[in-house]
Amino acid sequence: MHIHTCLSPCGELEMSPKGIVEEALRKGIDIIAVCDHNSAENAPAVIEAARGSGLLVLPGIEITTREEVHIAGLFDRCADALKVQEFVYQHLYGENDEEAFGVQPVVNAEGEVLELNQRLLIGSADISVEETVEQIHRAGGLAIAAHIDREAFGIIGQLGFIPDDLELDALEISSRTTVEEARRKFQGCERYFIFRSSDAHRLKEIGQAVTEMELGEVSFKAIREMLRTIHP
Repeated sequence: MHIHTCLSPCGELEMSPKGIVEEALRKGIDIIAVCDHNSAENAPAVIEAARGSGLLVLPGIEITTREEVHIAGLFDRCADALKVQEFVYQHLYGENDEEAFGVQPVVNAEGEVLELNQRLLIGSADISVEETVEQIHRAGGLAIAAHIDREAFGIIGQLGFIPDDLELDALEISSRTTVEEARRKFQGCERYFIFRSSDAHRLKEIGQAVTEMELGEVSFKAIREMLRTIHP
């Protein structure tokens, strides 16, 4: 539920749409979400690469807020993810330094480079955590606090706690922590469903951490309804 493509400056160039889809299928995964840093431009290509394969690809975006907290937005449609992306772009300043951070290719389903994104995708957008969650919800998305078990860019590491009035839909932990450990360690986790995700930046990392869900169907709608039963 959290995979980066080659568009993310910290993602490897091997993270092409076809490569991601093939690796996810090889590891028996049913659903993935493409969550590049501050952008959703490669999500349509991964969705196209997965067409007819049986793999559901959710378009997403991992937003770095003003507080340097990572919030992942997951959506049903690319148009919704791109709508949030445009809001982020309006508040994202600076240009990418390819020597320092790497190139940021926008690709098609075949992995062919269409253009290089010159925005500073590795940077923080001038948007608060609250505004970020609000914008994701306005576009019909799910707002998930990413890798809360990490000091860097995790909401607890950055803020010290999970605000009671922040309308998150779920939390995410990395492969280094189990759900049981997270519930013992982090106050406030009991209110939320917890995804365990790979946050993959390399092909071999896909599937290092997965989440098992019992759904009536493999769809964004089914995930949203499952989350609402836990945190209405």
